[in-house]
Amino acid sequence: MRIKKIIIQIYEIQDPAEARAVVEFGVDQIGSVIVSEHDWKLPDLKDTIDTVRAAGGKSSLILLYNRLESVLRSLDYYRPDIVHFCEALTDQKDMWRYCERLIHLQKRVKQRFPEIKITRSIPIVQEGQNYEFPTLKISKIFEPVSDFFLTDTLLVHDKGRPPALQPVEGFVGITGKICNWEIARQLVAESQLPVILAGGISPQNVVNAIEITNPAGVDSCTQTNMQTQNGQAIRFRKDLKKVKAFVEAVRRAEAK
Repeated sequence: MRIKKIIIQIYEIQDPAEARAVVEFGVDQIGSVIVSEHDWKLPDLKDTIDTVRAAGGKSSLILLYNRLESVLRSLDYYRPDIVHFCEALTDQKDMWRYCERLIHLQKRVKQRFPEIKITRSIPIVQEGQNYEFPTLKISKIFEPVSDFFLTDTLLVHDKGRPPALQPVEGFVGITGKICNWEIARQLVAESQLPVILAGGISPQNVVNAIEITNPAGVDSCTQTNMQTQNGQAIRFRKDLKKVKAFVEAVRRAEAK
């Protein structure tokens, strides 16, 4: 039986002890987030990235800003294994010109830090929505300047209306909602890059998600977070039992 090794990525981890625990579970890539361009230098987060490296994992860092000067300064300080750009793209009057600016940004990052891999989030509409978004066209233009793609769920209004506001304005992700897996499957089939499937992936649905989309990796954030009494995900706090169950489910899927 051929066993396919699937990349397991878990976001949002900001604490060294939590990072060490999830690496021990078998998580391959540990994601962290800087939420403010003005409060970007966080020693505890630097310690988290260093801990991931020392434990044998790979660090992935999202910057919720994209000014070139700020991005380069942040990467010089943190030196993650992967930088992850996740703009939603839909809030721009000229989306294609905005994409050109982001492509230029990624080129400059590659020039300055050739050792850092780049993940580009590719928005995919929420499951069951008919809003047309050029997911596959966007992937093609970002392909030459990226190392990984990550699918994530784009929230939209009813058919014919513009996309809804995302949980983090201007960026895609942390919706807890499943994206259209058929479009994700097409992206996996057509892409020259490894595609990591994200968007509402949980220990309960990850095996089915892998079977349908055949991704290079899977990512979980909100569905492996701790929850409030009302069932809302708590940002930046992982439920380690859920993370362990997620890893175990993926490893079972590998052997199918």
